[in-house]
Amino acid sequence: MERLRGAIAVFIGAASFGILSTFVKLAYAENFTLAEVTGVQVLFGAMILWLLYGVISLKKTKTHTKRTSKVKILLAGISTGAVSILYYKCVELVPASIAIVLLMQFIWVSALIDLVVFKQKITRKQLLSIIGILVATLLATGVFEATIQTINPLGILYGMLAAIAYAIFIIVNGKIGNDYPAIQKSALMITGACILVFTVLQPISLILLETNSRIIYYGLLLSLFGTVLPPLLFAYGMPKIGISLGSILSAVELPVAVVMSYTILSENVSLLQWVGVVGILAVVVWTNSKGKGS
Repeated sequence: MERLRGAIAVFIGAASFGILSTFVKLAYAENFTLAEVTGVQVLFGAMILWLLYGVISLKKTKTHTKRTSKVKILLAGISTGAVSILYYKCVELVPASIAIVLLMQFIWVSALIDLVVFKQKITRKQLLSIIGILVATLLATGVFEATIQTINPLGILYGMLAAIAYAIFIIVNGKIGNDYPAIQKSALMITGACILVFTVLQPISLILLETNSRIIYYGLLLSLFGTVLPPLLFAYGMPKIGISLGSILSAVELPVAVVMSYTILSENVSLLQWVGVVGILAVVVWTNSKGKGS
């Protein structure tokens, strides 16, 4: 039962990430800017997480041994802010269904970082997975159709940069601040992201209340599904199901994003693109399955 609850938690957390691009597209349709959309998400996210942490701290007297500097966790949060800025810029320039496919390239980027930075050899299974993901990505982005001709090259660049930032976030998140309660660690990282976003994008309109009050609606949605629920659900579920199953369930982010863009945004997704999406999912499942060749 514990394993089932953990699996459900990870599934919901990943699905939450998947719907973000649709909300961002809807916000852009109402003429909100990248600075406003990204700024309101990290601002509300930090406020909600610190509020939750404060409430939980009042009820618990148990102390945790903390060796990691809070400043180091704040700095680690820069990667989170970078993902938001780059990914939401990508969503501004290309269809949401393409943006999520580009973000999913973090899978092979992570392996490349492990090889270059941490000198961790890539296994034969990982190498085949990388090739499989790249081939499936070509299909999913419409390279073999007229679809690719309508995609902004700058959007592709931002998407790949977002994938790199996301890979760095995953690596950093796994190595820093694990001696803190999950909610406090998340609050510190989102605060770091907030500092980056407000420094780089300077969404002054949010502070001066010179923007449409509808931004509050998007802020609550984006912060809830982007910065509050996923880290908490992952922190609860991952230890119960393990990394392999967790990685497979996390991939649900991709089909959720594509289905949302297809149904809510009415974006055109061709049969070949669907084949590419399914191909990426199949590679993720195969990569994390137990067997020979790894």
